[in-house]
Parts: sequence; C-alpha cells; structure tokens
Amino acid sequence: MVKKVTELDLSGKRVFLRVDFNVPIKNGEILDDTRIKEALSTINFIKEKGGKVILASHLGRPKGERKPEFSLKPVADYLNVPFLSDCIGEEVVNYTKSMKNGDVVLLENLRFYKGEEKNSDDFVNELKKLGDVYINDAFGTCHRRHASVYGLPKVMEEKGAGFLIEKEVQYFEKLLKAPEKPFTAIIGGAKVSDKIGVLKSLINLVDNILIGGAMAYTFLKSQGHNVGNSLVEDDYLELAQEILKLANDKNVSILLPQDHVVSDSLDGEAEYLDSIDIPDGKMGLDIGQKTIKSYIEILKKSKTVLWNGPMGVFEKSQFSEGTFSVAKILASIDAVTVVGGGDSVSAVKKAGVAEKIDHISTGGGASLEYIEFGSLPGIDVLK
Repeated sequence: MVKKVTELDLSGKRVFLRVDFNVPIKNGEILDDTRIKEALSTINFIKEKGGKVILASHLGRPKGERKPEFSLKPVADYLNVPFLSDCIGEEVVNYTKSMKNGDVVLLENLRFYKGEEKNSDDFVNELKKLGDVYINDAFGTCHRRHASVYGLPKVMEEKGAGFLIEKEVQYFEKLLKAPEKPFTAIIGGAKVSDKIGVLKSLINLVDNILIGGAMAYTFLKSQGHNVGNSLVEDDYLELAQEILKLANDKNVSILLPQDHVVSDSLDGEAEYLDSIDIPDGKMGLDIGQKTIKSYIEILKKSKTVLWNGPMGVFEKSQFSEGTFSVAKILASIDAVTVVGGGDSVSAVKKAGVAEKIDHISTGGGASLEYIEFGSLPGIDVLK
C-alpha cells in the first residue's frame, strides 16, 4: 500500500515534495493559482510536523534548456517562500542542509535539465541528495515516468503520497471499483485518437457514454453520415466503428449528436442545424438543442457521472451552449460528479459551478490513463 503523508516520520527531515506548479504565467503574473492552492494542505502539514519542505516542480516545456519565461520564480513570490535558481548541485544541497524545521524552499524548474524527462540515473542521484523523505503530490504528472516522479521514489526508502494524490485516488478507485449505477461518461474534445483507450475501458464500467466535441464527427462519419467540413480523423473511422460495436455487445448505450450548431468557420456566425447530417461547406462546432435535451435526460437519471472534454468550441460564446448546459446540469443533479481534463475544468469554472462538482481532477492525461489502466506509474512506485 502507498503510505500517506500522515504515516511518515517528518520531524527534522528534509522532505522532497514533488508538486504540480505547472500554472499559466503571463508577464510574471499567475493567471490561475488552482494547482498551487491544491498543494497547500500537504505543505502546511509537513511544516506543522517539523519537516523541512523542498518544493520541486516543472513548468511548461523548456526541453532541457534554461529559459527565463519558464522560471518558477513567480510561484515562489506568490507563496512568499525562498527560491533557489537551480534544482541540483552543491549550493542547493548545502542550502537544504542549513534549513530549519518548518522551513520551505522552492527549487527552479526541473525540466531545465534533460535528465528530468529522460529519467536519467545521474539526475535522479543528484535529486536524491536533496531529501531524506520523498512525497509526491503532483497527480497531474503521475502518468509520466520522469526522474522526479518515477526514478527518484524508486531509490528513496521513505516515501509516500500527499493529500491531493490521496483524494484523487479515492475518487478514481470509487469510479473503477464501486460506482453507483447508472454510471454515465461524457466524453468530448477534438480527437478520438486521444480517447481510444479510455473509451474501451469505460465500456466495461459505464451504462451510457455521451459523445460531443469534434470527436463526434469521426463517429458520425464512421456510420455513413455526411459531416461537411467538420474536423474528422479519417485514420480512426474503423476504430470508431469498433468502439460502437463493442459498446453494443456490452449493452452500453453510446449517444451521438442528433443536431448541431454549425458555421462556415471558427469565427463565423452560428447557425442551428436540425439534422444529423451536415452539408458541405459547413462545420459542426457545438451540439444542438435536441442533443442537449437528450443528454440532460440521461444525466438526470445517473448516479455517477464522469466528464472529460467539452461539447463544442466553448471558448467562443456562439458555440458554448452545449458545454455550459452540461456543466450546469452536473451541478444540479443528485450524483457523484467527477470532472477531469483541462478544458472541462475551465468550463465548470467559467459556468460558475465548480464548487458544486464533487471532484475536479487536477490531471487531464493522468486521469484518462488512470481510467484506462487502473493505475499510474508515479503512484505504483510509491508502494
């Protein structure tokens, strides 16, 4: 079993805490501090127990090079904690050794070194010099076999999970092992290719799958419908058919849009189209009224709902109704509601209903992989 942070002896120890501070920053200002706030309970607990907190994170994709726009300094300023301009090396090691109980420090971006994403032994050994205890609380990176997530805990004796990972695991285990039925998954977004594995896994778990977003057009085309100029992954038409057949064999109902909001382009005027087929020259950019209504009916009867991916191009107000209707109904139904994946998370926030959702996952790719494989490398390695 994975040890919880509450089960570890932290007093006087240097605690290497892997957090997910991969937050949007513009001109040194943090645009969304959700991920930082999510880490605070673990940070504060370690401080209270007399641990010395060494915070480590990545930010963006600097690809193993030092790039000032990817520095974590703005996060240190936000937290009002000391910041080190490197994440390995003698000076960093000496600093951690001089820390007092309850002190906190933030290291520079781990991905400034190629060894982080390559999980190189040398980089792992450098990181190992910084801590006596390892705690991971970065659920959003647990699907990656990177040095700070996978290689380091492998070589640390004392290790465990923070409160955020504990909460995430609790919800996903419930979804995978004992969901209240009927269980409905709402899957949207642009690409079927990103969601093949998760769709196949969901067919073994759920009663209904509601499909929206551009991926719906690949499914509709696979059934012989005309989808006009809508985004389609032609290489995945056969796989889409396979998924529909698999669902049918398992008695799982997959619902596809029956009507659409279309336009000539992403910036064009929205037109309502009361038919399943889309004429040439038009592209589907949101689900239509009938579809919204039929999806809402199913959601009202559901006892567990998982949502990943928007129903349309919701960043543009004329194509946002499908996505916001789903967000609002999730907030009002009597069911366990779990939302994962960047776009659906920003949709529930924009709709102003975030606090009414039972669990908003901090991991997009990680939450999908958890459902697909039933575990994540960064969590398994803590056992």
